[in-house]
Amino acid sequence: MKKRTLFLSGSIVTTLLAAATTITGVVMTNHIMYIKKKDDAFIREREIAAKRFDEAWYEGCPKEILTIDSPNGYTISGIYLKPLETKNTVIICHGVTENKINSMRYARMFERLGFNAFVYDHRRHGESQGKTTSYGHYEKYDLQAAVETIRTITGEDALLGIHGESMGAATTLLYAGTLADNADFYVSDCAFSNFPELLKRIFESVVPIDSKYTLPFADFFMRIRDGYSVKEVMPIDAVKHIQKPVLFIHSTPDDFIPSSMTEELYEQKPEPKMLKLFEKGEHAKSFNDNPGDYEQTVAKFLHDYVPAYRNITDSLL
Repeated sequence: MKKRTLFLSGSIVTTLLAAATTITGVVMTNHIMYIKKKDDAFIREREIAAKRFDEAWYEGCPKEILTIDSPNGYTISGIYLKPLETKNTVIICHGVTENKINSMRYARMFERLGFNAFVYDHRRHGESQGKTTSYGHYEKYDLQAAVETIRTITGEDALLGIHGESMGAATTLLYAGTLADNADFYVSDCAFSNFPELLKRIFESVVPIDSKYTLPFADFFMRIRDGYSVKEVMPIDAVKHIQKPVLFIHSTPDDFIPSSMTEELYEQKPEPKMLKLFEKGEHAKSFNDNPGDYEQTVAKFLHDYVPAYRNITDSLL
């Protein structure tokens, strides 16, 4: 009878531990997969108040609403802004929790530099479909579909760039380094270099457990629940294969994604490349806090590292 009691007690303990483990794994991966997004109305109001989104300009700007079929099985919502009589275009990828309205500030900057812009919502953001956020893993295939769509519209002879911020920057580098280096230039603003390392930083701030235990645990549940390993989301490996010019931007006060990650990316990327670190700006706020210098940096990059752009601008002088 005593042995049976001990056996039952052991079974109960094992069952409780398994249940606790499963619950913990679900909670941890929920934080990653279903990260709380900013309200779309809040983003719009914030950008209008900061004078980064001009409603009058937007309403008067020639544009085309595009719905793109993702190879992942959902649709991506985007807007092709055409303020200029040109085929030259920049695709703009916003950061996690944001939407395409956040990208309008960059669209206006690139308009001043001679480009139209395609802004779109990442999967599970804004008006796009998709159930989870994967920090570039699935998003890179959506970006590939966007590039192919815009190339179909503009033609192969048009100058095409991609600008990404935070998760959008990581997505940009993953696309160019693992799928197709099919743009003429890239701007990577505050990308992370190594997703597992970023998760360690996040887990250490919210879970009182050594990250050497939490990360493998989270990775196991991510593979089961969302079909990929966090170890696959590695811009630091992708940049080694990018041949086109990349401008790396970061602000040193960033305490979410440290600027050292962008420095690591810059070191691993073969030439041509350019690095700019701003002394002002929290995470994803380099443009907000340094708008003039930011635009001048992008202009210099385009002139010095993108020959087709230099030829266009020099011919206008």
